[in-house]
Amino acid sequence: MGRAHGRRTFAWQELEHIRIALHDLLDFSTNPNYVQPEWPKDYWPKETAPADSAAWDASVRAVKKGVADFEKLVGDPESNLYATIPWGDGQTLLREVLVAGQHTSYHLGQIVLLRRILGAWG
Repeated sequence: MGRAHGRRTFAWQELEHIRIALHDLLDFSTNPNYVQPEWPKDYWPKETAPADSAAWDASVRAVKKGVADFEKLVGDPESNLYATIPWGDGQTLLREVLVAGQHTSYHLGQIVLLRRILGAWG
């Protein structure tokens, strides 16, 4: 396995994990029929690398959409950030938004760190 392949593999797994987790947090926050995925199996991609650049781009778009969906939810005057989510165990929308932001930032930081270490900014 070459160096570039390893870099791509790690970045893909991190990106997809971000996408999957954002989707799950949003689903939990809004879906009364929410079913929790199995940890850790369902929170990480099965593929070790994107099939092609279109798959990468689709994942990036999905992450951006997940962030935008949370922004829309928070900006909705009908959203109560402090009310407990009825199907949860005491979680609030505010908590889920903060978890989504922290989690996404953490994994994005891992991707950035990898790129800096490998000099892969081109």
